[in-house]
Amino acid sequence: MLNSDSQIAILGTGNMGGCLLGGIRRASLVPPNQIIITGQRADHLNSIADEWGVNWTIDNHKAISNADVIMICLKPQTIERVVEKICGSLKKSQLIITIAAGVTTAQITEMISNENPVVRVMPNIASLVDEGAAAIAIGRYANEEHKNIAAQIFEAVGRVVFVKESLLDAVTGLSGSGPAYIYMVIEALSDGGVKMGLPRDVAMDLAAQTVLGAARLIQETGQHPAVLRDQVLTPGGTTIAAVHDLEIRGLRSMLISAVETATQRSRELRDRK
Repeated sequence: MLNSDSQIAILGTGNMGGCLLGGIRRASLVPPNQIIITGQRADHLNSIADEWGVNWTIDNHKAISNADVIMICLKPQTIERVVEKICGSLKKSQLIITIAAGVTTAQITEMISNENPVVRVMPNIASLVDEGAAAIAIGRYANEEHKNIAAQIFEAVGRVVFVKESLLDAVTGLSGSGPAYIYMVIEALSDGGVKMGLPRDVAMDLAAQTVLGAARLIQETGQHPAVLRDQVLTPGGTTIAAVHDLEIRGLRSMLISAVETATQRSRELRDRK
């Protein structure tokens, strides 16, 4: 596990890289002077480094030289170019954590031509507010310790599950793309409130809090959504009438199809590489 002597390099400090840096610092997983971040813009890096008290460089070789954990937070189309440039500087003991969609642990291992442990994680955008959902899969040379280190980092910004790497496309379709579906649900609920006379700001606040509260109830009670739904239903009441309408219009089928479609698209993009 990470401790006060562990050193972390974050290659790519955009939205997700910056989010993970914030989570690591808020959770005090390692001291700030044990973290180094990289990117292409010195002014951006300097600003982030000042905020969190960490080190920065635009030289990836320098960043990884003493790192125990190397977090690659780069876009899929950039990752191969960067990994191939640093592979000659890697030590076998260094753990590589990647969040690149569609780039497998086997592909990373092939790029670096070394037996480094590689862990692949699929997080989502809610990590920006420490409510993320992340699925972790380990590569050929990774072990339980490496899996636990990844979990330690991503639990700092949300919830973590462990899956086989073959299931990460399904994770992409569900929790990776899922926030977009829920934003549409919130927008639609808000529009419904406005249609029925509520001010927009009131409708939006009620819709967002309703979704948040419903999700928290599932997590904290452990009850199936259908059980919780039935607790809201009154015989002959408003909710059962609305639920019947949603069933007729196919809400359930549409969301199932959305997850299936996004999963298939993730597989297509992976297979192109």
